[in-house]
Amino acid sequence: MSIEVERDGAVWTVTIDNPAARNAVDRAHADALASAFRAFDTDAAARAAVLTGSGGHFCAGADLKAVVRRDGSENRLSESGDGPMGPSRLLLSKPVIAAVAGYAVAGGLELSLWCDLRVVDETAVFGVFSRRFGIPLVDGGTVRLPRLVGMGRALDMILTGRAVGAAEALAIGLANRVVPRGEAKTAAQALAHQIAQFPQSCLLADRRSAYEQWELGNAEAIANEFRLGKAVLDREWDTSARAFVQGRGRGGAPA
Repeated sequence: MSIEVERDGAVWTVTIDNPAARNAVDRAHADALASAFRAFDTDAAARAAVLTGSGGHFCAGADLKAVVRRDGSENRLSESGDGPMGPSRLLLSKPVIAAVAGYAVAGGLELSLWCDLRVVDETAVFGVFSRRFGIPLVDGGTVRLPRLVGMGRALDMILTGRAVGAAEALAIGLANRVVPRGEAKTAAQALAHQIAQFPQSCLLADRRSAYEQWELGNAEAIANEFRLGKAVLDREWDTSARAFVQGRGRGGAPA
């Protein structure tokens, strides 16, 4: 089992390092992933993270060989606690970017959907490949995929189990960026560093509002957005306005 964590200033990179199995995740990997992202979320110096896989693939899902062995290494299946793939039930307070090359399928697709953004290279392949052998999505895939790409496109993937390449993923909103082969990790890290440079209280409040609005009615969601935003303005209104007047932040640069 190997989950690697690199720290570069405010950016963490978490790598699933099981290339012999296309980075399939068993219980130990899942537990280590959840622990890594909890540590990231509680580290005051950390601002953004990248989740990726080694050996040219993101993640091929749960390690079904471990399920067959039934030796305690199989993914946990419980309604409470962490998800079978590890962090899939967590809502972190900070953004995570998936850097996807090769396969991001079944539970691997669900891990990529758990992330805030997906930077993919030209080799990326998404899909509910578990459809082929009768294993359902249990790590948020049937919830996050329709919210991200719309019900019709989501059902097309869920019901057929077909492969979706990088170009189509970008066209339907599943991918946020497509980069040349082998550059997903570097591009995702650069994007994470960019996000980490922005004023964080505002960024995190807006991100939180975007996530919480799914559970609220329209009026409640707008009121929640205002509450979160006002809490930031109460602390930082003068500083932020002064930064604007002084010309900081122009041309897209962080203030």
